[in-house]
Amino acid sequence: MKKYPFLILIALLIMSCKTEKKVEEQTALSYPETKKVDTVTNYFGTDVKDPFRWLEDDMSDETGQWVEAQNKVTFDYLDKIPYREELKKRLEKLWNYEKVGSPFKEGDYTYFYKNDGLQNQYVVYRQKDDSEPEVFLDPNTFSEDGTTSLAGLSFSKNGKLAAYSISEGGSDWRKVILIDAITKDIKEDTLIDVKFSGVSWKGNEGFYYSSYDKPKGSELSAKTDQHKLFYHKLGTSQKEDALIFGGTAAEKNRYVGGSVTEDDRYLIISASTSTSGNKLFIKDLQDKTNTLKTVVDNYDSDTYVVENVGSKLYIVTNRNAPNQKIVTVDAANPSPENWKDFIPETENVLSPSTGSGYFYANYMVDAVSKVLQYDMDGKLIREVKLPGVGSAGGFGGKKEAKELYFSFTNYITPGTIYKLDPKSGAYEVYKKPEIIGYDSSNFESKQVFYTSKDGTKVPMIITHKKGLKLDGKNPTILYGYGGFNISLTPSFSIANAVWLEQGGVYAVPNLRGGGEYGKAWHDAGTQQKKQNVFDDFIAAAEYLIAQKYTSSDYLAIRGGSNGGLLVGATMTQRPDLMKVALPAVGVLDMLRYHTFTAGAGWAYDYGTADQSKEMFEYLKGYSPVHNVKEGVQYPATLVTTGDHDDRVVPAHSFKFAAELQDKQSGNNPTLIRIETNAGHGAGTPVAKTIEQYADIFGFTLYNMGITELKTDFKD
Repeated sequence: MKKYPFLILIALLIMSCKTEKKVEEQTALSYPETKKVDTVTNYFGTDVKDPFRWLEDDMSDETGQWVEAQNKVTFDYLDKIPYREELKKRLEKLWNYEKVGSPFKEGDYTYFYKNDGLQNQYVVYRQKDDSEPEVFLDPNTFSEDGTTSLAGLSFSKNGKLAAYSISEGGSDWRKVILIDAITKDIKEDTLIDVKFSGVSWKGNEGFYYSSYDKPKGSELSAKTDQHKLFYHKLGTSQKEDALIFGGTAAEKNRYVGGSVTEDDRYLIISASTSTSGNKLFIKDLQDKTNTLKTVVDNYDSDTYVVENVGSKLYIVTNRNAPNQKIVTVDAANPSPENWKDFIPETENVLSPSTGSGYFYANYMVDAVSKVLQYDMDGKLIREVKLPGVGSAGGFGGKKEAKELYFSFTNYITPGTIYKLDPKSGAYEVYKKPEIIGYDSSNFESKQVFYTSKDGTKVPMIITHKKGLKLDGKNPTILYGYGGFNISLTPSFSIANAVWLEQGGVYAVPNLRGGGEYGKAWHDAGTQQKKQNVFDDFIAAAEYLIAQKYTSSDYLAIRGGSNGGLLVGATMTQRPDLMKVALPAVGVLDMLRYHTFTAGAGWAYDYGTADQSKEMFEYLKGYSPVHNVKEGVQYPATLVTTGDHDDRVVPAHSFKFAAELQDKQSGNNPTLIRIETNAGHGAGTPVAKTIEQYADIFGFTLYNMGITELKTDFKD
C-alpha cells in the first residue's frame, strides 16, 4: 500500500458571482445509469443490500461498458477545465530532471538505476571500473506504452546470472526472466504466475521464490490465500520446481517468503496469515538432513533475521518490545528463550540495516530519522549526523563493501544520495538532483502537535511557501494513511513542488494505525479502534481550519489504498468538513474486502464481517460503500483506480462511485477516473502519472473556484 503526494494551487482572493455561477453550471452532471440488483447478504441476522454487486465481475462485458461510460463523463468534465493542459506542462517541466539511484556491486560490475527525466521507467546501467556506463536493462523497451515495468532484479552469488521480474499493466502477478548477466542472453523459459515475491539465490545453482496457485475465475479479483515457497533449479522447467514450504491443508499462510543469508549458509523462511505477525523458520543449507528449525512458532510478533556471522544470528523483533530491538542467538537453538539483547528497545522505533560489518540503527523520532552506528559486538561507534531534519534511508550493503550509500530527503528537499566511509563516518554528496526552476529555500516545513478527539497528541508536518498569509483561503491538501504499521516520513515529490510554488499548503498527520510510534500506535488504529484513525484525521482538518491555514471551502483530503478508506470514511462522516475528496485505489467495501485476492490478509488491521456480530456491526458502521446517505451534499469527489489493480480490486471504487452518484444531493460532481492497463500504483509510467496528477489537481482547483494558475515561475 502506498502514499500519494498532491498538487493544490492558491485560490484567487475575490471570486465574482458570474464566475461562481459558471463553475456551478459545469458541475451539474448527468451520470451513466447504473443498474441495481436485488443482491442481499445476511450477516448475523441482518440483511445488507448490495445493489451494485454486479460491478465486482471484472470479466463481464457489462462492467467493461460501465467503465467506458464513466470514463467518458469524467474526461468530458476534465477536458473543460481551462488550465488542465497548463498543469500538465508545468509538471512535465519540473519532472524533467535526472534521477539516479545508489550504486551496488555484483560480480565485476557496479550497477545503478537512472531516469533521464521523463522516461516512463528507470533504466538499469552498469560499468566496470572506470569505464563508461552501459545499459543493462531498459524496461522502456518491454512494452510500447510503457506499462510493463521492472519489478525486481536479483543476481547470483558470483554476479554472472541475473533473474528479473516484470509486471504487466500494473498487476501484482509477475513473470521472472533468467539471463546471463555478462552477455544479457536469456538462459531458459520464463517463470510465470509469481506473486508477492522476491528472488533469493542459493549460490549460483538456483533461487527461491513464492507464489499462489492460479485462482479459478479472474486472476485480478479471485481469492488467493495459500502462499507457497518454491526452489527453482537452473536448467529445469518451472513445473519441476520443488515445494519448500506451504501448501498444506492443515495451515494456510497467505504470505510466505524465503531468503538466503549472504554467506549462503542459511535459508530463512517467514510465514504469515496477515500483514502483521509472522512465524519464523531456519534451515542450515549445509545440513544434509534437510531439517527446518523453528525460531518463532506463533504470529504474535514481527520477527526477521537481519544478519549472521557463522551460526550467530542477529534477529530484529518486536516480541516483548513494541518499538523493536535486535537480539542474538545461535542457529542451533534459535527459539526465544535463548535470545540475548544486542541493541535493546528504546522509546523510539528501530529500523536497522547492515553493511561493511556494521549495524546502522535508524530510529524514528517523531517521524524523522536519527541514525546510530554499532559494530558487530554491539558497541556504539557514533551517531551519523544527518544533513538536516527529514528521512534517511539506505546504509545497507555487503559485508566486504568499502563504502556505503544513504539517501536523505524531506518535504522541501529533493532526495540526495550520500557516499559514506563506514570507518571514519565521513560522508559526501554522491548525487544531488538539479531541478531547474525549483528553489527549496523558498519553502518551509514545521511540525506541530494537535489534540485528537480522545485527547491523544498527534504530530503533523505542515509545508508551505515562506510568508504564507494565514487568512483561511489557502488551498490545502490534507494527506493521510493511518494503517498497517506504515509510517509517513518526510519525502520530496515533484507534485508537491508544483503545488508549493503556487502558495498551497501540504499537511501530513501521523495518524494512529501507522508505525511512527511502534506497535502500540499501530494497534490503537486497528479493528474496533479504527475510528481513532478517522478521528485523528478529522482533528487534523479542524486544526488547520482553526489556525487559519485554510477553511472548509479550500480543503481537500487525499489518500490511497488504506488511505482511500480514510478519505471515504471521513467524507461520509463529515461531508461538511472539506470541499474536495480524493480517494485513490481505496478499500471501500469493508464487508467484502476479504473475499478478493489476498484481502483476507488485512484482517489484523480491519477484522472481518464474518468473525463476529460485533465486528460486522463495527465495520458496517464506517464502511464507505454502506454509509452514503440520501439527501446529503457530499464534497466534489474524484475517485481514482486502475482496471488491473489486483491488490485493492477496482470494484471497491466502482461501488462507492455508484452509491455517491445515486444519492448525492446538490451539484458537486462525483466522478470516477479509471486508468486502463494500470494497477495499484507501482510501476506506473511517468507519462500516465503526470496525466493523473494534472487531472486530479485540475479537478481540485476547479471545484475550489480557482479560475487561473500563477504563472510567475522562476526558470
